[in-house]
Amino acid sequence: MNKDNLWQPNADLNTLKVRARLYRFIRDFFSERDVLEVDTPIISPFATVDPFIESLTTTVDKQLCYLQTSPEFFLKRLLASGSGDVYWLGKAFRQGERGKKHNPEFTLLEWYRVGWDEHQLIAELENIVTLLMPDIEPEKTSYRDLYLCYLNVDPHAISLDGLKKVVKDNIAVDFELADKSTCFDLLMTHIIEPKLANKFLCVYDYPVEQAALAKLGENEQGQLIARRFEVYLQGMELANGYFELTDAAEQKKRFEDDVAYRAKHNLPVVPYDKNLVAALDFGMPACAGVALGIDRLLMILEQKSDISQVLSFTV
Repeated sequence: MNKDNLWQPNADLNTLKVRARLYRFIRDFFSERDVLEVDTPIISPFATVDPFIESLTTTVDKQLCYLQTSPEFFLKRLLASGSGDVYWLGKAFRQGERGKKHNPEFTLLEWYRVGWDEHQLIAELENIVTLLMPDIEPEKTSYRDLYLCYLNVDPHAISLDGLKKVVKDNIAVDFELADKSTCFDLLMTHIIEPKLANKFLCVYDYPVEQAALAKLGENEQGQLIARRFEVYLQGMELANGYFELTDAAEQKKRFEDDVAYRAKHNLPVVPYDKNLVAALDFGMPACAGVALGIDRLLMILEQKSDISQVLSFTV
């Protein structure tokens, strides 16, 4: 774009209209199913401590605060208070994420179903996407079967040294591979995702190293797994969901482990959300939740190659 025209929108008018219709579709979909739309704060005194996500900061009344990377913690506090099924459609923010598929400010759809497990939620997500794209056929596979198919590796059985060798045999890396989670992420993004270009694929039963906020369980082989899932559409990660962790003590331990990881690897050490731990201690109902990237979904619907093409303006 000519520098004299930088004031103009990135997205064309038709794309903005498609976005508006998508918002209306989402609100109609959940209204028909009695899922309550809620609003939550963008600013919090707590950050995400996930080592692979960085929060943007701001100052409120001389106190350091954080722009939310997801409404998850607030939504779970609502669930613990008895809200029932809820969803949220709005802006989230992440530091250091910019590229064809990333923007520091982005739009998320996140929702929670009380009494559901991850497979019931996968089915609902498949329903949403197929209503928008009737010609695509959803598929499901376990993380184990995916890795066996494309890398001949059982991710739940392989050692860290073995996993490092698989990475180095397939990807040129010039940094130390510190943990399994980093190895899994590299293999997924560099080797597997490019082979999913023509698929609408839901992947479940993640390695325990990538449990994040999901409960643990066992797969059909009796291996310990995380009850987490991710959804890929045309080779792009679209959604991430869990059969949600409800144990306050375990949640506190995972937060503290993440803080320790950050300190060990010279990442910013930030405060974890003690209010979420308190909400879980009070009692959050069993539920499944998922976050879906609206901008990425629009990219696919409108056949755009760059996220900036579906945003009215970028920063």
